Amino acid sequence: MLKSPRSMITMKWVSDLDWRVLIFAVPCFSLLIFFSISSAATTATLNSISSFAPLKPFFSSRGPQSPGIQSNSTPPPARVPASLNRSRIAVCLVGGARRFELTGPSIMEKILYQYPNSDLFLHSPLDQNAFKFSLLKTSPKIAAVRIFRPEPIPETEPQLRVLTARNSPNGIQGLLQYFNLVEGCLNMIKAYQKEKNFTYDWVLRTRVDGYWNAPLAPEYFVPGKYVVPSGSNYGGLNDRFGVGDFNTSAVALSRLALLPQLDWSGFRQLNSETAFRAQLTTQSVPYLTKRVPFCVVSDRRYGFPPERFGVPVAAMSSPGPLSGAKCRPCEPVCEGPCVAEVMGSLNRGWSWTDWAGGGLQLCDAHGEWEKGWEKIFDRVAGPKLARARKRVGALRLKDCVKDFEEMKNRTAGNWDAPPANDICKLGW
Repeated sequence: MLKSPRSMITMKWVSDLDWRVLIFAVPCFSLLIFFSISSAATTATLNSISSFAPLKPFFSSRGPQSPGIQSNSTPPPARVPASLNRSRIAVCLVGGARRFELTGPSIMEKILYQYPNSDLFLHSPLDQNAFKFSLLKTSPKIAAVRIFRPEPIPETEPQLRVLTARNSPNGIQGLLQYFNLVEGCLNMIKAYQKEKNFTYDWVLRTRVDGYWNAPLAPEYFVPGKYVVPSGSNYGGLNDRFGVGDFNTSAVALSRLALLPQLDWSGFRQLNSETAFRAQLTTQSVPYLTKRVPFCVVSDRRYGFPPERFGVPVAAMSSPGPLSGAKCRPCEPVCEGPCVAEVMGSLNRGWSWTDWAGGGLQLCDAHGEWEKGWEKIFDRVAGPKLARARKRVGALRLKDCVKDFEEMKNRTAGNWDAPPANDICKLGW
């Protein structure tokens, strides 16, 4: 079969095509295909990784995390400056463990795991709730633990002149016991420093019954000043939390030792907050007040609505920061304009709490905790803190003893407490 002239011309053109052009074109076309396939594969791989939840920690740049207690309900922590990460930080945890199954996991998540280089010092009285401290076995670092059998503290004439029993649930003896807890923790820190031959850059003191709903940000570490929460100052300074360098902290935590000097200076009939302010001012320690993201979980009953010198009780669902205000898990009965009205009626120098930005919701705390508070807490705190709460409720005696033995082994001899079996049995 004869081919047409047009077909023959076309074949001739193809056969005469410069082979050098083909050598250039083929590699370029191959590279275009390669990059197209690579781009699609990369996108697919990243999507696969982001959707595989268990792998996320391995691709994260964040520091160590608390196993099993990090809540997804709070914003990510602020980046900690390298200088602060290199600092030596002592965390002083004081008080009784009544609601530690609610507060402890939040302290670990929002403070201890926010600053994993920090050393934990626990100073607490022995009671039927002390077994709950077994939660601390997963703390990054445990420097020293003292759980003691409380005994009455002799009341001296200077103490009786300086302090008042008014508004203190357990009178002046209650104040002395509290001051002993705080200063006792300072003494533990001093002993540890002497043993290890160094001085802490920062000392952070907080209460066992504090619930934290956000991480402690680096902004609270202010050189040369002692930082305390704003509001709830009861005529003086809020003493439910504090952080400063070692020198300012040594003054702030010397709650018993400085009472004779306050007596000599003529101070009379002080409550805890006014005595605290007098400590700092007489020793020329500058202080700074800031809103701090925690509240003090309380079982006490308070009238609602609070009167001028009454005590507002915040719902733990409040966005905050609550700066150490009393709180409990509840369905809020007062929000928005209601809160503005209530807080406007309170004495600003007493129990008033900073509620700017709508961060406060109020409970009616005139009775016991409401039925179903567990579900309210679990919803507010998130599934991981809820699991920690339930774990304490289901803890077996042998597991409790094992947890305390593990904690004791991590303190390298800085352990002053009854046998683990005795601590745990009190909870059963």
